[in-house]
Amino acid sequence: MSPILNCIKNNKTTNKPIWLMRQAGRYLPEFRKIREKNTNFINLCLNKILSSEITLQPLKRFKLDAAIIFSDILMLPYALNQKVEFIKNIGPKLGKIDLENINQIKEIDFVEKLKPIYESLKITSENKLISNKDLIGFVGAPWTLLVYMINQKSPKNKLSINKFNNNFLSKDLLLIIEKFLKIHIKKQIEAGATIIQIFDSWAGLLEDHESFKPKDLYNYVYEPTERLVNFVKDLNVPVICFPRGIKNYKKFCDFVKPDVINIDYNVNPRDIKDKINITIQGGLDPKILLTDKNKLKKEALFYLDTFKDHPYIFNLGHGVLPETKPEMVQELVNIVKNYS
Repeated sequence: MSPILNCIKNNKTTNKPIWLMRQAGRYLPEFRKIREKNTNFINLCLNKILSSEITLQPLKRFKLDAAIIFSDILMLPYALNQKVEFIKNIGPKLGKIDLENINQIKEIDFVEKLKPIYESLKITSENKLISNKDLIGFVGAPWTLLVYMINQKSPKNKLSINKFNNNFLSKDLLLIIEKFLKIHIKKQIEAGATIIQIFDSWAGLLEDHESFKPKDLYNYVYEPTERLVNFVKDLNVPVICFPRGIKNYKKFCDFVKPDVINIDYNVNPRDIKDKINITIQGGLDPKILLTDKNKLKKEALFYLDTFKDHPYIFNLGHGVLPETKPEMVQELVNIVKNYS
């Protein structure tokens, strides 16, 4: 059994496993080399050979315990025929939603558009580098995808709640997203994903909004995510949830019941450890990797010591930043692997 699955299923607390969100990305010179020749991000995600190569790049450098498939949560709206493009130094930009078109999309057509992702997973799962390691597939949570699809760009901590007042957009579209997320998850598992992570990047936006009502959190975040979690569990694969920025992680866990909860860097890990009895993942601020080795060791040991007697997967409270030096990632891996 892999170190991560051993941690999740057997509550193993020694030899903390480690993988990092965005571990296959812009901080690696070998990735930048590929990216320079492949300027269209969507096309790169749909290049089964290159995406598999990118997925495995971190495992060639570091003793990580998992690979996460090189893809993006916005491949779902792309497959639902919403225009998606990634603009340098700005981020994703989405086109207008064609409601009539989305309603007519068939499963076979959706799967065909994302077929290279599943083929990439299959290729990656058969590589010897993945031996006794996990291959993580992932999706965006229904709420976060709804935000992107309606807002047509990253909300950057600002959410126009008026855009969600339309009943079709806020209710029916959410159900459509959920339906196709389940298809996408199942196909990733069939192709070799051994764990699924659900990224709810904008979970914290609702509670911060001036017109927030508690029922909104249940309607948009808790209930749709719970249905996805149950779906993954029924496929006998562990599921990790990352509701970034949410105020009450315990409440989320009690309702949604994931196998693993990934915490963000604004959470006090000691407080979380005492309240949550499932496997915990993450927490370290990615900016710590931009400091020095002494600071990195101090902060990493804080998390390792905090979760010494608790099932814990070392990770960050968000993705690896592009300006991170690979040597600092190597140092972090060494700290975790040498910890006892």
